[in-house]
Amino acid sequence: MLPVQVASPDEFERAFEAIRTARVDAIRVGGSPFFVTHRQRIIEFAARERLPTIYWWRGFSDAGGLMSYGVDAVEMYRNAPTYVDKILKGAKPGDLPLEQPRKFELVINMKAAKTLGLTIPQSLLLRADHVIQ
Repeated sequence: MLPVQVASPDEFERAFEAIRTARVDAIRVGGSPFFVTHRQRIIEFAARERLPTIYWWRGFSDAGGLMSYGVDAVEMYRNAPTYVDKILKGAKPGDLPLEQPRKFELVINMKAAKTLGLTIPQSLLLRADHVIQ
């Protein structure tokens, strides 16, 4: 595994070059609002370099990335008003229990798979929550 950290837009070229030089077989993009902001740039790099990539959030697959596996953001936001209600009724935020995500989703983008020349196994497609054609 080649851990590559990117903290600013200027560091993308160095990170992309490190990935090219190391001749990695695939990429995993971790969770960060920074990466969401620059997702198209990351997706285009992965496609240009023909690197299968898995992302932490569905928005990447919706934007053309190969696949994503992570928390279902809609489900998380759906549960947020419960906390707001408790706080508005006087509960101290620090006293509220921390909830772990209960629902994760696997999204596969078949157009991206075709572009990369990949065949997604049927067993994986059957496990996917969403398959983008």
